[in-house]
Amino acid sequence: MPELPEVETVRRGLLRIMVGQRVERACLVRTDFCVTEHGGPPRPQELLQGAVVTDVVRHGKQLAIVADSGRVLRLHLGMSGQVRGASGLDLATLTHVHAWWRLGRPAAPRRTPGHPGLVLFRDPRRFGGLWTHASMDAVRAGPWAALGPDALSVTTPQMARGLAGSRRAVKAALLDQAVLAGVGNIYADEALFRARIAPARQSGRLTATEVVRLATSIRAVLRHAIAARGSTLRDYVDAEGKPGRSQLRHLVYGRAGMPCPGCGRRLTSREIAQRTTVFCTHCQRRS
Repeated sequence: MPELPEVETVRRGLLRIMVGQRVERACLVRTDFCVTEHGGPPRPQELLQGAVVTDVVRHGKQLAIVADSGRVLRLHLGMSGQVRGASGLDLATLTHVHAWWRLGRPAAPRRTPGHPGLVLFRDPRRFGGLWTHASMDAVRAGPWAALGPDALSVTTPQMARGLAGSRRAVKAALLDQAVLAGVGNIYADEALFRARIAPARQSGRLTATEVVRLATSIRAVLRHAIAARGSTLRDYVDAEGKPGRSQLRHLVYGRAGMPCPGCGRRLTSREIAQRTTVFCTHCQRRS
């Protein structure tokens, strides 16, 4: 599943492609792919048809496309979702495209040569989706209010509050989007290794120093992954259709049985919170 670095990379691509562009036509191929406030099929204006895109906002793993009308289209990529620009493609030949937007001439500045005329939402496994909202205030007060702080900017006090008093494994806490928005299996393993914290440690028993290390490591791991345009393990591509390269820099994720980059011992694998977890029993001591 795309995590924060992959979604942030897509966001930055959509900023270049969509902001300042008018949505000439919005097409929902599968009506069950979009949830509206009123519960019925979305109206064209709810899919931003006729509006000019003014911003693309992210919180955790979710995106929000904001229009000059004030309306917002919220996106979740799910496990295999791709939102990317396309130019000169025959939509009839594309599989798993559940929604698309045709962009007209920009309000300002003028479109540069080679600018894609379409934005496609592909999702082979259909775990992603679209939601319509009247405004960003409605998004922040509604679905995003249930999410924890954004992992890219999480502070030590926020991290401490999310872990305080919890008896569950710290790896499980990091995967809980109500505790921390944006981190999944890949970057939880990477951050815990960098922070030298065993993934099975009880969240509420981390010391103040460990919480500082963990918050710092989470931010650093995510920044480094964004710089490498995310991790492509299977389906993920950015808004330009290009894969990421962060997977080439993983220190522990997916490397069970291989030498630890810190001490050279074999990395261990076990299941925590129903997710395969890789760590070093020497570098990440339990206490």
